[in-house]
Amino acid sequence: MKIIIATIKSWNIERAQRLKKKYAGIHDIVIYTEKETFNVDNVRDFEPDYIFLPHWSYFIPKEITNDWECVVFHMTDLPYGRGGSPLQNLIVRGHKETKISAIRVTETLDGGPIYMKHVLSLEGSAQEIFVRCADIVFGEMIPQLLQGKITPVPQVGEPVLFKRRKPEDSVITPDMELNALYDTIRMLDAEGYPRAFVPFGDYRMEFTDACVSKDGQELSARVVFRKKE
Repeated sequence: MKIIIATIKSWNIERAQRLKKKYAGIHDIVIYTEKETFNVDNVRDFEPDYIFLPHWSYFIPKEITNDWECVVFHMTDLPYGRGGSPLQNLIVRGHKETKISAIRVTETLDGGPIYMKHVLSLEGSAQEIFVRCADIVFGEMIPQLLQGKITPVPQVGEPVLFKRRKPEDSVITPDMELNALYDTIRMLDAEGYPRAFVPFGDYRMEFTDACVSKDGQELSARVVFRKKE
């Protein structure tokens, strides 16, 4: 097969490169990590059987999604959780685990038919969860799709929509209980994400590496004072 993987974030790129090496001589795999190079002309020249898009945050032209089989990996049990910031929205709602849904891209955001689902724990920091998700997507889900043709099935049930979070949603407030404080810090603790923060004069106090004591009475975290832009 001829495969395109379009992905960002270091953990996904590393695993995409491993996958390409693993399937060398079996599948022809091209990796795109920049939106400028993942374009209609390059896709048309390559003519892939599949386009896999793990954690791809950019717009995908209709000329690509209409003419080639594009698969995204959404971190909710669809149709529950269509929309932006799935990890953060799940944690805010108190979920301890979720399912990664592999779906075909259609005109309906996160509304395409489903190839498969895989359970994913939501324990730990966002970085740890994303790495765990990448291990499943590249280690199990994509290999299953490459084993043979899987026909995706339509989503069943009433969709629940998630709203993409904004940076101002990351503010830590005085009324938060300890568990909510812990969740707010950990769910934003990943490469490329705006950290949980507290305004402090001309600075922002940004928090990472949250840890709750065994008795659940104390929380420790790393804090950085960053000059406001």
